[in-house]
Amino acid sequence: MKKFFGEFKKFITRGNVVDMAVGVIVGGAFTGIVNGLSNFVLKPIINYFLALILGKDGLSGIVTVLSPAYDAEGVLDLATSIYIDWGSFISAIINFLIVAFVLFLIVRTINKVKENNQKLEDALKKNKLTKEDKKELKSRGVKLSNREGVKAYLKEKAELAEKEAEEKKKQDELKAEEDRKNNPTTEDLLKDIKALLENINQK
Repeated sequence: MKKFFGEFKKFITRGNVVDMAVGVIVGGAFTGIVNGLSNFVLKPIINYFLALILGKDGLSGIVTVLSPAYDAEGVLDLATSIYIDWGSFISAIINFLIVAFVLFLIVRTINKVKENNQKLEDALKKNKLTKEDKKELKSRGVKLSNREGVKAYLKEKAELAEKEAEEKKKQDELKAEEDRKNNPTTEDLLKDIKALLENINQK
């Protein structure tokens, strides 16, 4: 029994379960907002235009009666009649479109925020100032709050690093060429012999 309750405690305290619980609660509240927007804002507007076009009942009057039933006064009784309620169906479609559109806006906003945060984080990592950079900026009289000055320093540093990389590449190429001359390969020796024979034949 103790093991069972231990596993239950571990289950309910997992991050995913907590996130799911929060999602369910927020989703329930969000459903109320969507229903309010649909029932008290959009439906009255739609009913108004439908009433102008189709009649005074709006969405509630859009029905197809399959098996009519009348009361004592000869008025159609929808409570006992069999009918297709197109108005409720259209209302469900409206609710779905509202939920989908609002979720789209929320997800789009969240993704935009995440993208901006990631760009900012990447920029900070790329241009992160080291202790040596801060000392150099201080020696130049450039404050860290001076963005233009820091930007110019980082640009200068990047250009200097690029030049050093190119110089190192050239030195490595010269060293490799010199090493190859001092330690020629079989292919190099064969080329030299071929060139020497060609010179002899020309003479």
